[in-house]
Amino acid sequence: MQMYFIALVLPPHLNEKVLKYKNMMLEKYNCKVGLKSPAHITLVPPFWMAEEKEEQLINDISSLSNELSSFHIATNNFSVFKPRTIFIAPEANDELNKAKKEIDVFFKNNSFYNIKIDSRPFHPHITIATRDLYKKSFYEIWPWFAERKFIEKWTAEGISLLRHNKKNWDVIYTSQFKNL
Repeated sequence: MQMYFIALVLPPHLNEKVLKYKNMMLEKYNCKVGLKSPAHITLVPPFWMAEEKEEQLINDISSLSNELSSFHIATNNFSVFKPRTIFIAPEANDELNKAKKEIDVFFKNNSFYNIKIDSRPFHPHITIATRDLYKKSFYEIWPWFAERKFIEKWTAEGISLLRHNKKNWDVIYTSQFKNL
């Protein structure tokens, strides 16, 4: 069994900008969890799956992508899930919500992968620091982030499948949306 998740991975130039904040959190607060994956918006949270199913999952992600069009994502600020997570918040986005819904419907109707769909409302975010950010450190650093903006815009061009290598998350496949 391998651990996977499905996401929209940010373009490399934006990943580099996000990485600066993640590295700052590592240096100041020893926060490492955020550094284990590229900057992304999670569509399907981590799940375990037999590696033999990986090729079929890649094919299905490709098929799902052929049903979706590329769309713009914009951010302008930082936000939080108190008291342990700091993230970059995408602006409200109907196309992103549609992509999430299409993916959820697919996996809800496809028991082959045995992926449990998250019952919580979709709250897209790009994590800077999370589980290893202690409450005391959170309250110390949050005012600094709250004063800053992260104003960016990019085009989501496909869905990525990431696999855990026992240390970090590797992008093993990225699909292309139909209009690219």
